[in-house]
Amino acid sequence: MTQNLHHEYLQAMGVQCWVVRDKAGVNTGNSLPEPAIEGAGPVAHDWLTLEEQVSSCKKCRLHESRTQTVFGTGNRDADWLIIGEAPGAEEDRQGEPFVGRAGKLLDEMLFATGLQRADVYIANILKCRPPANRDPAPDEVACCHDYLQQQIALIQPQLILAVGRVAAHNLLQTDDQLGRLRGKVHHYGDTSIPVIVTYHPSYLLRSPLEKRKVWSDLQFAKAIIKQ
Repeated sequence: MTQNLHHEYLQAMGVQCWVVRDKAGVNTGNSLPEPAIEGAGPVAHDWLTLEEQVSSCKKCRLHESRTQTVFGTGNRDADWLIIGEAPGAEEDRQGEPFVGRAGKLLDEMLFATGLQRADVYIANILKCRPPANRDPAPDEVACCHDYLQQQIALIQPQLILAVGRVAAHNLLQTDDQLGRLRGKVHHYGDTSIPVIVTYHPSYLLRSPLEKRKVWSDLQFAKAIIKQ
């Protein structure tokens, strides 16, 4: 990936400049400067700093009811970034996204596509569980937005897979029905990162006949990566 494209990613996210990251896994001074967005918090200089910011976050009321934050997991040099809605009860207990039955189904979906969990990075729109697994409130999404942006900037994925309605609506800033968003190449904000939309594994557990549609979405995403 060229330095110009790096600048494009960060400029679109409100960050003034970018220092090239060594894709072999060595950070060559990948410090991120303060964001240009008014009112935004400080940009993390590395993964450790960002994770510490998230774990101690008290920006919204969700910190009062969480067991722990759910930062994200996986390959920080991944081509695929999978983004879901928010932690559930099991995720809140374990501190990892997509565990339990839905997580197992996600693993099976990835395996069928030739991927394993260790090949991708998995995160959520929210880092804390909403009580009773309700939909995230707009102010809660806003509080977590900077964290997700910084994760995207550090990973520099080739593709984002938006899993479920809440993830798709917040990433694409739309309220279109999920069915209308599937089968199309969207882009994250003003960046060139393609976004593919599919159903959430929890929905598939309730509607197993829809699995064939997710298989089609994953094959579509795989084709986009190859391009």
